[in-house]
Amino acid sequence: MPVTLHKVDHACWAGDAQVAHDLSRIYADAPAERLPLPADEFIQQHLSSGGLFCCARFNERLLGAIAVMCDDEAWWLSHFCVRKATRRRGVGSRLLALVGEAAYGEGCVLRVATSTLMMGDQLLLSRHGYRLVDGGNYFELNPPASQGGNQ
Repeated sequence: MPVTLHKVDHACWAGDAQVAHDLSRIYADAPAERLPLPADEFIQQHLSSGGLFCCARFNERLLGAIAVMCDDEAWWLSHFCVRKATRRRGVGSRLLALVGEAAYGEGCVLRVATSTLMMGDQLLLSRHGYRLVDGGNYFELNPPASQGGNQ
């Protein structure tokens, strides 16, 4: 079964106990220096502020997540985490690709503020085609050029 994208907003998190449990387990595996709050408080605060989580789903379980805040032109990504037991198996790379496809479908670019990144994160983003822009304030991944030649 392939890894698929599952969006978690406040209603989904509050209404689906398995989703809430899985998301909590993902962020409980994050190193303490990566989260500003304990995992459950972080999740609640992010969802209450209008954010959502884009999650990697495999066999009906969430294995990884990215916190997302959307505006009219971009999806701002932060707090990328994959469950410890499934790291180094391509889940994170697949999740980044799925999030990119979803954002492109809505006509948005992906952005990640450099203030939220460690060096390993910056290397991962660079490998996936993100480029440093705006005086080094954020990384951005633009949608691929259209197939019809309109640029």
